[in-house]
Amino acid sequence: MRVITGTARGRRLETLSGEDVRPTTDKVKESIFSIIQFQIQDRMFLDLFAGSGQMGIEALSRGAKGAYFLDLRKDAVSVIRKNLKATNLEDKAEVRCADSLMFLSSSCVNFDVAFVDPPYNKGIAQKALELLPQVMNKSGVIVVETALEEELPESAGEFLLDRTYRYGKIKVTTYRCPVE
Repeated sequence: MRVITGTARGRRLETLSGEDVRPTTDKVKESIFSIIQFQIQDRMFLDLFAGSGQMGIEALSRGAKGAYFLDLRKDAVSVIRKNLKATNLEDKAEVRCADSLMFLSSSCVNFDVAFVDPPYNKGIAQKALELLPQVMNKSGVIVVETALEEELPESAGEFLLDRTYRYGKIKVTTYRCPVE
């Protein structure tokens, strides 16, 4: 796993090991950042269920103003901190060992891009989508990675399902507010 482009281009990132770990592949990561490429520069990025932190680190490398990384696992938070240090991006990052849903319920920070990659088929993506609108700027985008068969709602507050992209056994779904 590596940073694809930007200030940390080519840097290798550590990842967690185990059966329940499924880092976003470089192909999918490249596709996601092609989709949101004009919404990264000088924006706030939220990496929920961050794992290794690769998505938030990619956003920072590409010019995001800041990124919040949330994961409930202490080992994941440790890996995120190591990866931020290795990429010299820790000064733009906020890393929290916290429940992502509880964070969304109480956060005062607003985000322009949210990347949501929870454990598949457990209903967590749907719960996150219920809470995300309250921390999102209306011009923002919500990106959700799930298993291909996982059903997602047509809307998340004012954010409407925009597009769904399929990559083998996973899908990436974007939500945006309608332009007025």
